[in-house]
Amino acid sequence: MSQSSIASCTSARIGVLGAGGRMGRTLIQAVHAAGHTLAAAVERSGSSLVGTDAGELVGLGTLGVPVVADLAEVVGQCDVVIDFTAPDATARHMAICAQAGCAMVIGTTGFSPEQKRLLQDTAQQVPLVYAANYSVGVNVSLKLLELAARTFGDSVDIEVLEAHHRHKVDAPSGTALMMGEAVAGALDRKLDDVAVYAREGQTGPRDRQSIGFQTLRGGDIVGEHTVMFIGEGERVEIRHLATSRMNFASGAVRAAAWLSGRQPRLYDMQDVMNLRETSIPTT
Repeated sequence: MSQSSIASCTSARIGVLGAGGRMGRTLIQAVHAAGHTLAAAVERSGSSLVGTDAGELVGLGTLGVPVVADLAEVVGQCDVVIDFTAPDATARHMAICAQAGCAMVIGTTGFSPEQKRLLQDTAQQVPLVYAANYSVGVNVSLKLLELAARTFGDSVDIEVLEAHHRHKVDAPSGTALMMGEAVAGALDRKLDDVAVYAREGQTGPRDRQSIGFQTLRGGDIVGEHTVMFIGEGERVEIRHLATSRMNFASGAVRAAAWLSGRQPRLYDMQDVMNLRETSIPTT
């Protein structure tokens, strides 16, 4: 389908990758709730879910969309696919979508430097939204973090605390790093130069330029992030708590619908929500 014809669609044809996982199932529900067409559902080869109707998988009844094991079989049916899988799987999916001319919304985290370069390369061929977190609240929080960082400047210590369920395999979370990058950027620092990911033993006095990260894993915590601006005599905390995966899924579906008809480029949720041009006062 041409880019112009995609743009005229009132309902995007959306494929969900990793359809059998916790996030994949929520994405299927979110696509249906938003009134878009679930065009494909893909699960890893060998999964017992292959062949299952995607609607029955999530309690929506029969949708006539069988779960398949190969994206290449169904990519031509999609205007855009949503991928919350794993770095290696996402890398394979990017190659298929680039060849087929299919747009992508990617929420996978934990990419290697080489895989991050592949993101950039793929976005030169097809429109691609990449974000570590698709929650509307988190992306509003990023603007608040920029404001706080620019206002406090070097007068406070900055710490990022995050907590997730016991099954999450990367740490710190992509969202925590995204928050750290927002703060560092507002302070004209490079996160790679100032991030501190662990403290143990005799660490000496805290460097005011550093941005600390603390990671918690346990139970079924969906996602909690707190950025603390700690001064003398006061502390400001900007906190986001996620209680359901549906807020991430709804944001990703919103991004997929927005992406239809866009030119090849690497976008993020700040673009989707039109926050890129929102002005932040400076001191």
